[in-house]
Amino acid sequence: MRRREFITIGSACTALLILIMAPILMAIGVVAAKARDNGQWADQPEHVRRWFQSLKQPDHPRVSCCGEADAFEADNFEVEGDRYVAVITNGKGIIANGTRIPVPNQKMKWDAGNPTGHGIIFIGPQGQVYCYVTPSGL
Repeated sequence: MRRREFITIGSACTALLILIMAPILMAIGVVAAKARDNGQWADQPEHVRRWFQSLKQPDHPRVSCCGEADAFEADNFEVEGDRYVAVITNGKGIIANGTRIPVPNQKMKWDAGNPTGHGIIFIGPQGQVYCYVTPSGL
C-alpha cells in the first residue's frame, strides 16, 4: 500500500518565503561586502560625502557607484578609440599612481556634477569599474 503525502498550506507558504527571502538576503550581503572603508575620504566636507553617497551607476541607475571607500582620484584621462582611460593620480596607497584603467563607456557618469575638483573613479575589490566622473564633471 502506498503512503500518501500531503503538502499543507503552511509548509507551502514557508517554502515560498524562503525562496523569496534567500536572494534578498544574499544581495544585501554582497552589497555590504563590496564597500571597503580605508578612511581615505574622512576629511571631506559633508556636501562632498553626500555627493559620493548619492551617485548611481549610469548603466544601473538603482545601484550605487559605491561610495568614498571605493573612490580614487583620477585627475588625468586619455581617450583611446571610443573610450576613456582614467589615470590614477591618488590611489590612496591602494592603487599605484599612474595606473591606467580602461573605463567602459556605460560606466561614464555625466549627470551628477563633481564638487571634488578631481576626477573620481569607483573601483570594486576585483578591479571592476563602477563609475568614472571626469575632473570638474567635464
